[in-house]
Amino acid sequence: MEYSGICSCGEVELILSLPKPLKHYQPRACDCDFCTERGISYISDPDGQLTIVSDRSLKVLKQGSEQAQFLRCPNCPDVVAVTYDDAQTVKGAINASLLSDKDTLQDATSASPKQISGQEKLMRWRQLWLNVEFTASSASD
Repeated sequence: MEYSGICSCGEVELILSLPKPLKHYQPRACDCDFCTERGISYISDPDGQLTIVSDRSLKVLKQGSEQAQFLRCPNCPDVVAVTYDDAQTVKGAINASLLSDKDTLQDATSASPKQISGQEKLMRWRQLWLNVEFTASSASD
């Protein structure tokens, strides 16, 4: 099933492919200060794919253990996804609040990654996160 999302200013488009309908997913609301201040909750599925479409480079922010990269729109303050490089692929989770069909998601559950070690985080991300790819917009003027 394919879903779409977009940041507040329209600069970054998100295309999310999931094996199940969105209503089967429960976002994880990270309880760290960074995510809490921004009201971010994430969804992912290891069998899913996230494509981030932008003609401009995203801003990269690091927090906590600095293992993950929080990707922000280059034009507005929206964090669109969180990622990490896993050998030959990029894994990540999408900011659920940017999905056009976000109202069909289950209520968010709290997650507390600051309570686990850096190695445990990597193991968890490998098990839960999506494959992520980046592409430029194909829109023509």
